Amino acid sequence: MAEARGLPRFASTQVYYSLLERSLEREIVPACIDQGVGILVWSPLAGGLLSGKYRRGAEAPPGSRHLDPNWPEPPIHDREALYDTIEVLVEIADGHGVSPAQVALAWLLRRPGVTSLVIGARNEQQLAANLKAAELVLGDEEVRRLEEVSRPPLAYPHWHQASSAFDRLGEADLALLRPYLEAREASRDA
Repeated sequence: MAEARGLPRFASTQVYYSLLERSLEREIVPACIDQGVGILVWSPLAGGLLSGKYRRGAEAPPGSRHLDPNWPEPPIHDREALYDTIEVLVEIADGHGVSPAQVALAWLLRRPGVTSLVIGARNEQQLAANLKAAELVLGDEEVRRLEEVSRPPLAYPHWHQASSAFDRLGEADLALLRPYLEAREASRDA
């Protein structure tokens, strides 16, 4: 439409995306892939929730904004799922000798359509550590574990497409449906 009107095309969109919040995979990511629009992610660590400093059964760090009942972002819809995700992040991070934050950022950098991340480091040490995520190579099994622990349920029409129309979908839709299809096949083989 922009070309038809002699206007410049959109080059990117800035969206919230993390292991905690993946709902944009339903429509926004496939649309961006289809239209060649880059995805610039803000709050890739979910406001610090994926940094590893918040753990199941442990007190939040002193001064944490997540202790403030007036701090609404990001919303936590399923606290147990958040802690399950953090546990996998910590295990993978320990295996690489890096921080859980670096693993969360490295996972995002591998996601289809993602071109860059907006990092909200509070100091130079956090920034330097987070930038190293670009060098972290996660194994396929590690990516599968992160995908599985944080995967939202398929909404309609995606669950229907995954069961009956996946052979007619384009690359944009398959880019994010593929893990669901692979998980379904693995459960059939088990």
